[in-house]
Parts: sequence; C-alpha cells; structure tokens
Amino acid sequence: MNKDSSRSHSIFTIHLEICNTDADGQDRLRAAKLNLVDLAGSERQSKTGATGERLREATKINLSLSALGNVISALVDGRSKYVPYRDSKLTRLLQDSLGGNTRTLMIACLSPSDNNYEESLSTLRYANRAKSIQNRPRINEDPKDALLREFQEEIRKLRALVSGQLGAADLACE
Repeated sequence: MNKDSSRSHSIFTIHLEICNTDADGQDRLRAAKLNLVDLAGSERQSKTGATGERLREATKINLSLSALGNVISALVDGRSKYVPYRDSKLTRLLQDSLGGNTRTLMIACLSPSDNNYEESLSTLRYANRAKSIQNRPRINEDPKDALLREFQEEIRKLRALVSGQLGAADLACE
C-alpha cells in the first residue's frame, strides 16, 4: 500500500443547466450532472499490515465498496425490485449513475504486478458485473416545461382536428 495515499473515495460533481428558447418562443431549461469518481481500492488488511487509523480507513472503504457491489448485484440480477442505494453515502450519491438517468463509464485500473493478482482479478469481476447495468438516459427537462410542451402539442392536434372537421362540414353543406 502506498503510505502517502489518501485512502478515500473522491467524487467531483458538476451540475450544468442550459436555458434555450425554442421556435415557439418558449424557454426550456435542461439540466445535466457529471460525476467524476475515484474509488479507493479494496485491500486485504492482512496483506497491508495496516493498524490504527489506517485500519479503520481501510475497513470503511471496504464497507462502502461492498455496499456498491451489493447495489451492482441487485441491478444486474434483477430478481429483487429493492436496490440498497441507502446502505452507504457512496451508493446514495451515485444513484443516478447506477441504473438511473445517466450515461455511465467505468474505468477499472489494474496492477501489472503479480503481487496484486487477486486485487486485479477482483477489480475485473467488479467491472464485469458493472457493465451489465442498464441505465435509462433521457433529456432532463423542467417538469413544468415538459407539461407545457405536451399541452401545446395537444392544442395543436385539436386545432388541426377541428379545422379538418369544419372543412369537411363546409363541403358537405354545399
């Protein structure tokens, strides 16, 4: 283990909002979120010889990675409708990225050293399960804007229907 390592997960989130005016002159607000996540590696405590504060840090890291693994398993297996997002802060923060409304890319980092064979194999298994998660990305639009757009579309269709019926009725009267 690197003695200078910060032994923590890092999450950097960027929230983006854009307001566009469409052809009808209506303002549309769209929102996006980008999570950049660096997960601390899971380490075997017997192998690192960590004690004291380092041991407590490693235990917390392993617990959060275990919770993340449980969420990934629940999403991939699909047998249960319950996904344990609330089991850790990490999974709660990444809920949109795990089976939610985002596009997600996972990069797994491996060690070329045969000393870390087990850890690299575990990482590959983790990534293999994660690649099976099915997200449902869609455009994030303000619900009021979406409802207004639906109503405007319905009004347009009704006007077309009414004008078509009036036109047909006018022809029938002649």
